[in-house]
Amino acid sequence: MRPYSQIIEQLRAAGLRPTRQRLALAKLLFENAPRHVTAEVLHVEAQAASMPVSLATVYNTLHQFTEAGLLKEIVIDPQRSHFDTTISDHGHFYFEETGHLQDIPSGEATLTQMPVLPEGTKVKSVDVVVRVFNN
Repeated sequence: MRPYSQIIEQLRAAGLRPTRQRLALAKLLFENAPRHVTAEVLHVEAQAASMPVSLATVYNTLHQFTEAGLLKEIVIDPQRSHFDTTISDHGHFYFEETGHLQDIPSGEATLTQMPVLPEGTKVKSVDVVVRVFNN
């Protein structure tokens, strides 16, 4: 089996062309999955692995992977998003001191009642982020 064959198939199955840059970034993302990563961290990892990609390319690729259903974006605040390789429904603990995300296992954080939705709308998803700090 070729080194990138599983990643190539994963990208093709998601409707993405397996370009050199997508393959390199997908290898970094999915080889050590599950994980949460920011664009900046992935960019640093790519540079350390001698992969010449710009930060803009990393952002674009992460958003393409998210739109294709390969990643889930967790928006912590307007300036910071994390990308999760685990796309099934689950919540997160966000450690404010370190910026670290940790999964809450599926089913441990539940919503007991949905608010009345505005007319003509449907729920796309419900994201649970529990912000924690050391006391």
